[in-house]
Amino acid sequence: MTSILSTPPAIAAGTLADGPQPVLAATGGLLLRPWEATDVPVFFAAYRDPEIQRWHTRQPVSEDQVGEWFDQYRQDWAHEKGAHWAVTHGGGEVLGRITMRGIDLDDGVAECAYWVLPAARGAGVASRALTAMSVWALGEAGFHRLELDHSTFNRASCRVAAKSGFRLEGTKRSAAVHSDGRHDMHLHARIRDDEQLT
Repeated sequence: MTSILSTPPAIAAGTLADGPQPVLAATGGLLLRPWEATDVPVFFAAYRDPEIQRWHTRQPVSEDQVGEWFDQYRQDWAHEKGAHWAVTHGGGEVLGRITMRGIDLDDGVAECAYWVLPAARGAGVASRALTAMSVWALGEAGFHRLELDHSTFNRASCRVAAKSGFRLEGTKRSAAVHSDGRHDMHLHARIRDDEQLT
């Protein structure tokens, strides 16, 4: 049984799914667009990278499975459960991935995650993509709070979060399992009221 809210939802059901998932521009010529069938090989190859494997325990086992994930991504948008973008150079070459998942329209909250391909690291790709997505989500889309977490050992992800305006709120002890065991996780968040929504 679904409970009745005593307050109106932060984002009305249907608001996101009424239109296509947006294409978002980020500084430096980056374009965030939905995943396409032609991206399957590069997406699958990304998960052969040791750093991506280290921090992401959910990994595709075949290109066919990547295709299934892409189908699920489209369903996530249609059912307002998630939004998944390829981070590209001008809409073409894929440089990374960024996503909003665990969308809660009632509270206006979502979780963020990202990775960047080895050849694109060190150029601010993740922080520029995260900033662009955050500006859209906390502005036009109507979300109030975005969260992300990462292993306390993942210093690069911590830098991306801080550079993108996600404040460190604390440490979740032994909160996630990685290939080498359980990890403490840093929790970061950015809210609509934070300064400089740019």
